[in-house]
Amino acid sequence: DADELVQITARRDELRAKHLIPADRRPASNARGIHHAALICSDVEQTIEFYQDLLGFPLIELVENRDYPGSSHFFFDLGNQTLLGFFDFPGLGLERAPEGYGNVQHIAISVPPSVHAELRSKLDAAGIQYDGPQRGIPESIYLRDPDGIGIELLADPLMWFGGQWLDGRDEPAPEDLISG
Repeated sequence: DADELVQITARRDELRAKHLIPADRRPASNARGIHHAALICSDVEQTIEFYQDLLGFPLIELVENRDYPGSSHFFFDLGNQTLLGFFDFPGLGLERAPEGYGNVQHIAISVPPSVHAELRSKLDAAGIQYDGPQRGIPESIYLRDPDGIGIELLADPLMWFGGQWLDGRDEPAPEDLISG
């Protein structure tokens, strides 16, 4: 509905005006970054094969979950000292979660443009469906992991989004942008 779209856009503009501090006045974050995101998988080996063997993110630890005996906790290196962690919870009868409030919509992982092209070729060769380039978003490959978790392989560098540096730096666009 056109009226609803106008209202949504007006509300977004209102929130931006109220809460978005310009980069030159914005305080530095008091966080160092995401240590790890912790997700749930149905099968440890299937998850390792997807993230390490297909996408190229090395498995760097696999231990028992300290909070749930019999469960595994394992980590993949996403570069830049960032980890993607997983748990399995055998015996709990968990099911795939529907997309909804409180769930992860997708995880965007930045990869260099050359790696982006290699991964696209690997996905094509493996017959794995993805979206993004087909919809006119050449810098993004959207796919689902074996448990349905949304993954975006993004060729843009960290802190670059929508044609600008989100951290306020006054530098030209990176030369190797896929989207131009």
